Amino acid sequence: MTSIFSSLPIAHEDDAFGLIRLAKADTHPSKTSLNAGVYRDEEGNPWVLPVVKEVKNILHADPTVNHEYLPIRGNARFLTGARKLVLGAAEALNPAVVSIQTVAGTGANHMAAILLVHALQPKSVWFSNPTWLNHASIWEKADKNINQKWYPYYNPADRRFDFRGMVKTLEEESQPGDVVVLHACAHNPTGLDPTRDQWKAIADLCIRLKLFPLFDSAYQGFASGDLERDSWAIKHFLGEDGLELGIAQSFSKNFGLYAERVGALHIRTTSADVASNVGILLQQVSRSEFSTPPAYGATIVATVLNDDALFAKWQLDLKTMSSRIAQMRQGLYDELIRLKTPGKWDHILTQIGMFSYIGVTAAQAILLKEQYHIYLLTTGRVALTGLTWENVGYVASSIDAVVRQTATEAIPS
Repeated sequence: MTSIFSSLPIAHEDDAFGLIRLAKADTHPSKTSLNAGVYRDEEGNPWVLPVVKEVKNILHADPTVNHEYLPIRGNARFLTGARKLVLGAAEALNPAVVSIQTVAGTGANHMAAILLVHALQPKSVWFSNPTWLNHASIWEKADKNINQKWYPYYNPADRRFDFRGMVKTLEEESQPGDVVVLHACAHNPTGLDPTRDQWKAIADLCIRLKLFPLFDSAYQGFASGDLERDSWAIKHFLGEDGLELGIAQSFSKNFGLYAERVGALHIRTTSADVASNVGILLQQVSRSEFSTPPAYGATIVATVLNDDALFAKWQLDLKTMSSRIAQMRQGLYDELIRLKTPGKWDHILTQIGMFSYIGVTAAQAILLKEQYHIYLLTTGRVALTGLTWENVGYVASSIDAVVRQTATEAIPS
C-alpha cells in the first residue's frame, strides 16, 4: 500500500548527531569522540557544575517549587539576569530592549528568524563561511524564499579570519535590510574571532550598509572564562546609538544545562513602544509553537544570576571549564610539534573556545574514524572537550599518521 508520505524527498541524518550515534556504537578501547559540542571532565565524563548541583539541592528542599506553567514570555527573574549578563547593567534597563525566554539558543535563533522574516522581510540572510550547521536550516524553515548567502570567514591558506574578504563581500553584495548573523565569541566551528578593532569596523559596516546584526551568543564565559571579554563585541554594538540588533543567548554551554534548553532572545529597538509591540509578536510566536518555555533549567540559571555568592561560584566553574579546554589546546599542539607532524599548527593556539579547525582534510578525517576510531566532522572541526591527558597523545599520533599517509594531500607548510 502506497503511503501518503512516499513522495517526500529523501531525508538525510544530521551529520553531527550521526557521528555521535556511530561513536556511541563503537566499542574499540581507543575510541575518541571529538565531535559533540559538550564539555567533558578529565576522565571524559559529563560534568555537572558544582554551583548547579548546589542550586538543585536548594530547589529540591524548597516546598514552594512546583511545576506550574511559566508566563508566555518566561521566567521574569531569569530574563532579568540574562539581560544584565549579556547587555550590561545599564542597557539591561533600556525599555527599548525586549526579551523573551526561548528553547535554548536554537530556539532563540529560530524565533529571531521568524520575527525578522515578518518584520524586516530581508532579501538575504548572511552567514559566515563556515558557520554552525543549524543556522541555514533554521532560516530555511523560517522562509525558504529568503536568499542564504555566505561571507568569507575562514581562510584555509593561513587558517586565519578573512576580515578583508568579509568586508569586501558585504560591501559589494549585501542590500539594506539584509540580516547578518554574527558569532559573539568562540566562533563555531573555527574558533577564530575578530579583534576588537575588527569588531568596531564590522559595527560601522552594519550601520553604513543598513544591515541588521543578529548575534549568536552561545559561549559567554565558557570561551575565555571572562564574562566581560566574551560579550565585548555585543556591548560595543549596543553602544552605537540607533543601531537595532538581536541577540540569541544560550545557557547550554556555560551552565552545562544541555538538556534543559535554556535560552533567551533579546531585540534592541529604537523605542519602548516598538519594543512592546515586538514583545507581543514574539509571545504570539511562542504561544503557537510551545506555549510556554521550560521552567527547571531557567530557574537554576535565575537563582545563580540573581545571587552574588552563587554568581561568584559560577565564575569559578567557568574558569575550570575554559582553562581545561585551553590546556588541551596547548597539549594537542605540543604533541604535534613533538612528533614533527608535517605542516604548521600554531593556528590551534590562536583559536579560542571548545572548537578548533585543526586543518585536516575530509579524507584525513575519514581515515581517523575508520583506522583510529577518532570521530570528528569531515570539515576538520574538533571538539577539544573530548581530549584528555590520557588520549591527547593518541589523537596527535593518529593525526600525524594520517597526514603522512596522505602525503599528497598534506597540509601545506
